[in-house]
Amino acid sequence: MTHPLGATILAAADASFPPVDGLVEVVPPYVPGVEAVVSFTGHAVVATTLALEELVAAGADGFAGALSLPVLSLLAGPAGTVDVLDALLATHGTGGPSLAERPDLAGHPRVRYARDWRADVRVHGNEHGLVTLSRGLGGMRELSFEVTPDRRGRGHGRALLRQARTLVPAGEPLFAAVAPGNAASLRALLAADFTPIGSVLLIRPGRRN
Repeated sequence: MTHPLGATILAAADASFPPVDGLVEVVPPYVPGVEAVVSFTGHAVVATTLALEELVAAGADGFAGALSLPVLSLLAGPAGTVDVLDALLATHGTGGPSLAERPDLAGHPRVRYARDWRADVRVHGNEHGLVTLSRGLGGMRELSFEVTPDRRGRGHGRALLRQARTLVPAGEPLFAAVAPGNAASLRALLAADFTPIGSVLLIRPGRRN
């Protein structure tokens, strides 16, 4: 069954967004030990074990309040980890001949990072770079990518992403998260027909008081 957060971002991938009502809603975590704040226009969804009333008391709402310091501090606890704020983008798979799997790249920093936050991580690649494909936000298919250093700035990122879309059957949603300041990656995703649908911030809670 689709996780409630997965259902929301699946709908957003097809341009059916939550209402612009200024509200925040709470759903259960989708991976043990990982929580998330997902923001859309005027609406936010938080995957957490905390109660909605606690978040609202700390200032959470469907606008910027869900990402305010008091709310993130409450979610993380004194010893938790707050990841970076990412833009969340969506596209659809194209199917067809796929990138080869690259188990030899299992120790790559991008692959290790993906395994820290996501499940069922696989790594693929070719001369353009590498791609991870995993079960990410809300249990949905999510990718990350990295272009080979000596090929950057020449369109290899968008070529790699178009090939990465073949890893997912035609018509199935595919998501990616990228820091807004990573302009090169953001441009490559947009050029490969990914569309911004919101933002996501991941949290690994520590012990809460």
